Amino acid sequence: MTVLILGLLVFLGLHSVRIFADDWRTAMRARLGENGWKGLYSLVSLAGFGLIIWGYSLARQQPVVVWSPPAFMAHIAAPLMVLAFILLVAAYVPGNGIKARLHHPMTLAVKVWALAHLLANGTLHDIVLFGSFLVWSVLLFRAARKRDAAAGTVYPPGKGVATVITVVVGFGVSVLFAHWLHLMLIGVKPF
Repeated sequence: MTVLILGLLVFLGLHSVRIFADDWRTAMRARLGENGWKGLYSLVSLAGFGLIIWGYSLARQQPVVVWSPPAFMAHIAAPLMVLAFILLVAAYVPGNGIKARLHHPMTLAVKVWALAHLLANGTLHDIVLFGSFLVWSVLLFRAARKRDAAAGTVYPPGKGVATVITVVVGFGVSVLFAHWLHLMLIGVKPF
């Protein structure tokens, strides 16, 4: 569990700089240059992500069951995961109405992903992993909305075609992931 927690501290700590130390981030970007900052950020992110994967796989070998979710929780988690994938795709499809309305769909995707997994899993390592991401995404979303309000950010209205593409692709990827990729990448078949 120590490696998992260390990975979460590194990864989420770095990704929390805009929440807790935006002035420091700005100073570091000026000092290192845009490419230097992005390079350092990427390296530290990859190290943290690698530690999370390794720590999670170690923790799965000796799981501590905190609670046993009832079977119906998987049926609640499934549509939440479809929503999470649609929100994730909305972060990348230009001009979609979901991003125009919600402004930060990737952060919301992480929030929904974490919540869905907390509902369907009851081991300590799952609670630590998904609970950490849930708390982080709540804080990040709030900070991003505050930054938008302070900057007077206006998001352009979305277009119907881009929104339909977002929903269709998000749904398709969620089906692909649930039925094949989750087992292949995570080693667990959700259904």
